Parts: sequence; structure tokens; C-alpha cells
Amino acid sequence: MTDDAAGLNAAGLRALSQGQVASAVALLRRAVVADPASPLLFYNLATALHAAGDAASHETAVDEALTRDPYFAHALLAKARLLETRGDGVGAITHYQRLIAALDPAAPMGPGFAAGVAHARAVLQAANDALEVRLETVLGDRLDAESPQATERFRHAVEIGLGRRRIYHPQPLVLAYPYLPPVQFFDRAHFPWLSQLEAATPVIRAELQALLAAGDAGFAPYVAYPPGAPVNQWATLNHSDAWAAQFLIQHGIPNAAIRARCPRTAALLDTLPLFDLPGRGPVAFFSLLKPHTHIPPHTGATNIRTIVHLPLIVPELCGFRVGNDSRPWVEGQAFAFDDSIEHEARNGSDKLRAVLIIDTWNPYLTPVERDLLRDYVAVLDAQGRSMATFGAG
Repeated sequence: MTDDAAGLNAAGLRALSQGQVASAVALLRRAVVADPASPLLFYNLATALHAAGDAASHETAVDEALTRDPYFAHALLAKARLLETRGDGVGAITHYQRLIAALDPAAPMGPGFAAGVAHARAVLQAANDALEVRLETVLGDRLDAESPQATERFRHAVEIGLGRRRIYHPQPLVLAYPYLPPVQFFDRAHFPWLSQLEAATPVIRAELQALLAAGDAGFAPYVAYPPGAPVNQWATLNHSDAWAAQFLIQHGIPNAAIRARCPRTAALLDTLPLFDLPGRGPVAFFSLLKPHTHIPPHTGATNIRTIVHLPLIVPELCGFRVGNDSRPWVEGQAFAFDDSIEHEARNGSDKLRAVLIIDTWNPYLTPVERDLLRDYVAVLDAQGRSMATFGAG
């Protein structure tokens, strides 16, 4: 029976390509009787019925195809066009949305289908533009009356609904801790000691500048994969001092020589509640980004910690993105973020950019969980099941 259906389908499509529409419809009607479970056969019949000018039967055949496969992209496009032609804008938008969601980005598209997809995107864009204007009219004054912090999640939800903002999720490379909120930039309220760190900016900057002026501080490429290791997006920066670092503390081990040359910075670090996971943290280092250098999108090792940046030397044209939130570095203004969410950095200027980078615990972990994590990693290490060390960017 399936062979009969395939033969009838091929004959029907051949007749349709030759302009023999009535014969095509007849053959394809027989094909769907022979194999009534096939969404493709109903879609092909719908195409022939459309060519024959039988609008009612055309829509019925499209609906039959979607009943059998609700994600059939060509049938979704046909249904959306039907509704749009009929003046049912809401229905058309619904089906255009389903179409875009059902698309396989790797699948090839014929020119006709590609044009239909482009039209669908244009319709959705126009609808979102109109909705955005309406939302601004209805809600704009109220949103302006509130603080940005109070409305941030709501505004981001609206932007996601309008297709203006993408949702990013943590993607830890080494240790993934479940159920932590996927926060990109953390609220400062979680880290009341940031003001203490910021107040020390002039002192920290002066000690860094002294290191740089001496020229013997041993700044080394931050990215340094061994030969034969896959470098992926790091090919340009691998073993390059375009992104260089000097550690005051690395994987929990203090660098006595550098700390001696930056004593006030070292003393301050010793007072902060850093990421005290033996063998992994804390980490504290000066990060240098040379002119016209881009750190490509990447994710960090784990979401159990938080990375803090204290900008020390920031020329113009420098920026930092975590997930869907971008912001400039501002000298003396620290921020905290989850580096297990995709992030990237850029220095588009002709001057050096310098940041102090440190780590602390994710604020949503309880003291009990922190203790358990310390014990967990210790057991892994004792059993020879050590995880990779945690870099920080």
C-alpha cells in the first residue's frame, strides 16, 4: 500500500509540474487514501488543490497535514498564509511563530520556502514593532516612575517576548550546581564589601602601575594551552600577551613575590570573603587587555562562585557582555557576575585596559552547601578524581 501511495504521489507531482492540475489532484487524492497517515501526502494534495483554486479543500488538506505533524514547517507556512489572506492577523501570527520555532537551522531551504520564511519573519517583526509601541503607550510612564532595579526583570521579560533579548543559561565547563538562579550581573546588595574594595582603587591602581613601570612583573598570557590541545575559539589568544595576567593568588596559593610588591592590595584581599575552596580558590589577579583585543564568547568552569571585576585602567571603547546584558567598565566601580554564563570582553582603544579580578562564592549557596562542596572536592581529590582547576575571566 505504501508503494502504491509513493507511486501515486510521484505521478501527481509530475502532473502538477506539467500543468495538469486536475490529474494531479485526482492522483494525490488517491495517494492519501492509500496512505492516510502521511502528512507529506496531504501537504502535496493541498498544493495541488491550491493550484486548482479550490480554497476550501486546500485548507482542509493543510489541516490534515498539520493534524498528522503539527511541526510540519511547509504546512505551517501554508496555513499562516491562508489565515493572513483571510485577514485573520492573530491566527497568522500564531502560525508564523510556530513555523519559526519548528525550523531546523541546518536544513536546506528551496527559494520559494526561503522567501516564505523571510515573509514570516517580516510579519512577526512588524507585529512586535506595533506591540512595542502600544506597550510604551500603556506602560511607559509607570515604568519611568520606578527605579531601573525594580523593573529590570519585567522589562527583560517584555524584551524576550518581543524577540529583542535572548535567554542565556549557565553552562559550567567543570562543575554544574543545580537550581541556582541564572543571574548574569548580581545585585550589589549580595556583596556589601564591594564598597571597601572600590575605596581602595587608587592604592591598587598605583601598585599595579608600579609593577608595569618596573617591567619585570612576569605578566604571562592568560590563555596557554599545551601543544595538541584543542584551542577552539582561543586560537588567536593562545600564548599571546594580548590578554595577560599576573596572579596575587592562584587556585588558593598566594604568590609571595607579587604580594610583597603589592602589599596594600594583598592586605585588602586578605580581609575579603573570597572563594575559599582548597585547590581551586581563591583567585586574584591583574588582567591586562592590550589595544584592539577581543576576548571571544566563552563560559567559565562553575556556577558555585562569582567573579568580581574592579576596573583600574579603562580607556574609551572598552566593553563587557554577560549573556544579554552589556556594560562598560568604569574605573573604581566593581561588579559581580556569573562567568558560567556566556561572556566576552573587548578593548577597542589604542591603550591598555587593566582590571583586578577576584572570585567569591555564589551568593545563593548556603553556608552548609559551601561546607559540603569543600568536603566533596576533597574526596574527589583523595580518590584521584580531581576536577580541573577553575580559571576566571
